[in-house]
Amino acid sequence: MSFLRLPIGQQDPRPGSRPHLLIAPLLSLALLGCGQEDPPVTQLDPPEPGDTLKVASRNSATSYYLDRNETPAGPEHDLVEAFADRHDWEVEWTLYDSTADVLRALKDGEVQLAAAGLTHLPSRDEHFQRGPTHTDIVEQLVCHRDMRPLPHQVEDMAGIEIRVTADSSYAEKLESLVNQHTGIDYEEDPRTTEILLAEVAQQRIDCTVADSNIVQVVRRHFPHLEIAMNLTSGDRLGWYLPPEQAALAEMADQWMASSEGQASVSAVTQHYYAYIGEFDFVDLRALNRRIDERLPDFLDIFLEAERNTGMPADLLAALAYQESHWDPQAVSPTGVRGIMMLTQNTAESLGVDNRLDPAAAINGGARYLADRHERLPDTLPEPDRTYLALASYNIGRGHVLDARKLARELGKNPDSWEDMKEVLPLKADKRYYPQTRYGYARGYEPVHYVQRIRNYQDVIRASIDWLPLTRPDER
Repeated sequence: MSFLRLPIGQQDPRPGSRPHLLIAPLLSLALLGCGQEDPPVTQLDPPEPGDTLKVASRNSATSYYLDRNETPAGPEHDLVEAFADRHDWEVEWTLYDSTADVLRALKDGEVQLAAAGLTHLPSRDEHFQRGPTHTDIVEQLVCHRDMRPLPHQVEDMAGIEIRVTADSSYAEKLESLVNQHTGIDYEEDPRTTEILLAEVAQQRIDCTVADSNIVQVVRRHFPHLEIAMNLTSGDRLGWYLPPEQAALAEMADQWMASSEGQASVSAVTQHYYAYIGEFDFVDLRALNRRIDERLPDFLDIFLEAERNTGMPADLLAALAYQESHWDPQAVSPTGVRGIMMLTQNTAESLGVDNRLDPAAAINGGARYLADRHERLPDTLPEPDRTYLALASYNIGRGHVLDARKLARELGKNPDSWEDMKEVLPLKADKRYYPQTRYGYARGYEPVHYVQRIRNYQDVIRASIDWLPLTRPDER
């Protein structure tokens, strides 16, 4: 169980920035106590069962955010909640605008733990208690793909406008490059890395630096972002604690290293990153254009279908995009038609007379997906249940049932999408499919199908909030 305090302060939306030569010393003095030695530290006991763990984070897709149902989510959120649940703690989350604010809260003793995508650095280790790490990243220089010439070596960075979020590991890395190379300069900016990436995508600044996991997530929304080069060979993201919380840090280390902790890390990786796959500029550019040009024409219908079936509108929109790219007149060589690419038999079973009518097709496709979802066993948890329903929409319920039976025979978990991703392709393997009820199927297709829909859904979900629409309950 957790609860959220109101964010501390408001982020300045203005495009102002601060020169690193001016603010870096000032912030260092404020944060590190003007260079004076730290006073002796009195160690504190960790929380007792039933107590509250106070945690600082940032509002971002790679740390903590509220999903479309206003439910807390994010990689850092999920890991901290799993750690706290193991020790019977409630979590009090406080969100800060920047990494600098998170570290200040840690220094001032406002929180017991910082989980905000923080790179473990020797400079931070000097002043904070290092906690466990959980994610491998590299720091990447990111520019607009139309920038010519793109910098591919450190020497090429001379004369380029580079802005990075203030008090970040990126600023520390760039400062080391400034000291080693002539002509390289940068500015620290109070805004977040995600906002600076958007500024690069809109060609308002030349380049910025970001962790590879942030780039992986944000680049899908801004396909014109180009990774110019890696600036580090590898770093680790993890937690930090105040110096007086050594016992709590040891508990966190032990939990993260345990089988339970590693399972939580693996679950976070699979849920938030693994499905994204290789970056496809052409595909994502087309998606973002069609979000602007086509999705507004159908969004009210998707929202109506959500109200009628319980299937999320962003999921239905992603499914329709995968099927037809939101073309209501789409026709395949095999005879499937319309925005949801329904077969004639499926349309007839759903009472859809005209598959080229987008309202009828979307409503029918949503009811069909809901039926696939409902027919799965009650033992299936979410989101695995939805992923298997999508696989059933793609390949057919019979083949999914075959794969679930095969999973049991192979000692796999038929309720786990991660296991089923390995088993479904065996429906195309002659060592296995002859023994299944429904025989051969291109079982690798639903694996890629679900991956693409999850990827599209993320991009669409982030867009629905600002697209002009009339929600069904507001008509």
